[in-house]
Amino acid sequence: MKINQEITFKKAFIGSFGSFISILPMMVAIIALVGIFQTYITSSMISSFFGYGEFTDIFTGTFIGSIAVGHGSIGFIIAQGLKEQGVSLYALSSFTLAWVILGFIQLPAEASVFGVKFTIFRNILAFISTIFIAYCTVLTMRLF
Repeated sequence: MKINQEITFKKAFIGSFGSFISILPMMVAIIALVGIFQTYITSSMISSFFGYGEFTDIFTGTFIGSIAVGHGSIGFIIAQGLKEQGVSLYALSSFTLAWVILGFIQLPAEASVFGVKFTIFRNILAFISTIFIAYCTVLTMRLF
């Protein structure tokens, strides 16, 4: 029984390691692109796209957040900078949600791991959910 477990573990480990090595170049490219975006795109550049109405701000925030994907903690810092520049709560909600949930830069890597159909379906649902949740977040904040 123990020998079968060792063989199974070795096969699983070798298969997993092979998968990791095959997606490693794409992951490095994604990390590099995200780093470039976070370095060269400032809060003032992003804030110039907002201020044209609730729904426009939601769609713009969702789109920009999905392009400039990154870690949530960095997204919150950027959102604070945008808030200080007078960007609406609609835009901030959609931007921070899309920053974490969506990621057009990482689509090729996600598709190679999970499949194209799943990736497209997940991103469409995430896009719709981001818009809905951003709008509901602002409505909830107005209650308090």
